[in-house]
Amino acid sequence: MPIWEFLETYGTRLASGTLVTCAQFVLSAVIAVVIALLAGLGKLSRNRLIRAISVVYIELFRGTSLLVQLYWIFFVLPLLGITLPKFVAGFVSVGLNVGSYGAELVRGAIQSVPKGQWEAAYALSMSPAKRMRRIILPQAVVIMLPPWGNLLIELLKGTALVALISVTDLMFQARQINASTFLSAQAFGTALVLYYILARFLITPFMRWLERVMARRLGRA
Repeated sequence: MPIWEFLETYGTRLASGTLVTCAQFVLSAVIAVVIALLAGLGKLSRNRLIRAISVVYIELFRGTSLLVQLYWIFFVLPLLGITLPKFVAGFVSVGLNVGSYGAELVRGAIQSVPKGQWEAAYALSMSPAKRMRRIILPQAVVIMLPPWGNLLIELLKGTALVALISVTDLMFQARQINASTFLSAQAFGTALVLYYILARFLITPFMRWLERVMARRLGRA
């Protein structure tokens, strides 16, 4: 089947799957950023309990497979009395997994802020919270944004696994079309192109724009 005929027949299904993938990506990214910030700061905390919780979370989610985590959240948690809809289980799993990697980016970026900035904030008698919010964190954000761009692309690709719990995303639709038509090249080729477009023309330009905005705010443009 020619590609244009394939798209005319199955384009609507692939478009709906792409919208679900975008929703999974956005919600997963929100969870990942929030969790990464909390866990990254928690790992630097002087409170042993907070630091221990952060370390356990980071090591657990970095050291195990996203697929296993997805299955645990969707299939095992109901045995413990916690049942999540498949759509929610999808983005929660991906967000928690990527957030563990992001936490290390946050920690590393904060520790990369020059020591003189910490000393200057201390000399101004700022509280620890205000010092972090006003002086340290804005500079750390500029440092961590480039690696976060790569991490978000990995997050987008990770959302393809939610098809395994029947979330009707782009990969789910491609697999269903392939199963019924055996048009593997057209189905998965179209999915490949759509994932590339999302990564190359949406995520990458957005992250570069954000880098320029933050650099201007700090007078580094």
